[in-house]
Amino acid sequence: MVIGCGVRQFMVHQPAGEIAKRSIRVKDEPVPSIVGGHNAGIINGNEATPWPWQVSIQTSRGEHFCGGSLISTNWVLTAAHCSVQTGYHYVVLGQYDRGSNELVQVKKIAKVITHPIYNTQTDYNDIALLKLSSAVEMTSRISPICLPSSLTNILPGTRCVTTGWGVTENDLNPRFLQQATLPIVSQAQCRRFWGKNTITDAMICAGASGASSCEGDSGGPLMCESSGVWYQVGIVSWGHKSCSTDRPVAYTRVSYFRKWIDEIIRVN
Repeated sequence: MVIGCGVRQFMVHQPAGEIAKRSIRVKDEPVPSIVGGHNAGIINGNEATPWPWQVSIQTSRGEHFCGGSLISTNWVLTAAHCSVQTGYHYVVLGQYDRGSNELVQVKKIAKVITHPIYNTQTDYNDIALLKLSSAVEMTSRISPICLPSSLTNILPGTRCVTTGWGVTENDLNPRFLQQATLPIVSQAQCRRFWGKNTITDAMICAGASGASSCEGDSGGPLMCESSGVWYQVGIVSWGHKSCSTDRPVAYTRVSYFRKWIDEIIRVN
């Protein structure tokens, strides 16, 4: 099946083996889960296509602890602070409803490539690439998201979407993939919240609008739509420790690292 990047397609639920249970991973620094969001793929009460590039990074015991996004047949984009390890972590693709049997693909991780100047104290350059041990089979429920060019500039106020299985305001362990629509916040406004030395040009902020990311969504995408195609503009990185919905969340700015991403994929 040939599917272009960034395209969401409708599909029929297909049962498979039992989906393993997950546990919440909490980072010492505040790590963004969806607060003020709703079930991903539920629009006006009807089940729609889940986000086909969203992946669950799980331990060998089947516990979800970080999100990520499929960007090609062999590569997943996530946050460096997730500290993914080969031989212990796996990538699960095609998952949406953790309470039912779904046709998922489970992939071993061949390589973890963290940005060479990722700073564990400040979360600067919070980006990592996972090379899968074998190519993903693209289906109506599994396909990659597009990446923006290095010159892309998203205007403040643009409404974008973030997704994940992290903590919600009502549920520590949500069954369905969650989503929230958030406006992009200007760098100047974000720096007023967090400090001018905390927010770098390698970050993009969104939120402060009644919804937020929270514990458990780390590594997942912040994505914006253009002409029916979805582009990943950010990677869930960090936010307020109480998941406050009146403060913006900081995401790794994907366009800033586009050349690095392309080079890593080219040489590996």
